[in-house]
Amino acid sequence: MMAYLYLKKINIKTLNIITAFVLCLIAAICTSICFLHGDIALKTDGKSYAPIYNGDRNSAKVAVMINVYEGADVVDGMLAVLRDNNAKATFFVGGCWADDNADLLVKILEEGHEIGSHGYFHRDHAKLNESQNKEEMAANDALIRRLTGYEVKLFAPPSGSYSVATLKVAENMGYKTIMWSKDTIDWRDKDKKLIISRATKNVVGGDLILMHPKKQTLEALPEILNYYNKAGLTPVTVSDCLGYGEG
Repeated sequence: MMAYLYLKKINIKTLNIITAFVLCLIAAICTSICFLHGDIALKTDGKSYAPIYNGDRNSAKVAVMINVYEGADVVDGMLAVLRDNNAKATFFVGGCWADDNADLLVKILEEGHEIGSHGYFHRDHAKLNESQNKEEMAANDALIRRLTGYEVKLFAPPSGSYSVATLKVAENMGYKTIMWSKDTIDWRDKDKKLIISRATKNVVGGDLILMHPKKQTLEALPEILNYYNKAGLTPVTVSDCLGYGEG
């Protein structure tokens, strides 16, 4: 019996040591993580990199960000709705789409909107090394410059997938890596009311609202913009929402 109690005491002591070690390890990991704009930063070579999830929370501005790899006709419709509502947006375009829609690319800029990069082939950037990340970004950058003369300043990784290599390459190319604070998930759900709800529920200044050129989103967009207007929120480009100017 005494032996049993002794072993039990040893096991408890061992468990406490293991628990303390795990907690220390977690604390060490947490202290190696810093936060920019409230988001997790990744470190490499002693330097921190972080994507941006929201703009200025003290402003009355929100940003509609539209990730584009398809739907040229819907993009044109979205431009009309934005124009009718005196609203601005940022279109993160994929290179393979932009190459086939140079006229729309120019139209986006002519109507006062912003263009960001969404990579070239919609690859999973988290699975790419530095060289591959740079190849994707540089190809799209060169294409947009050739078609419009526009200098891209923002990068939105396809599917929101990135690694520290992605963030490092983007920063070295002069980009801010942009994520979102509200996701309509319109690529999956075709319910107009659901899209409106996701774009407007608890919306506040500084929110970055992610959309795609889908038919259901085009149908929802007038009501979404009307809601922002009544709430005293102004839809602007991502750069403007971040305080970098109108883009």
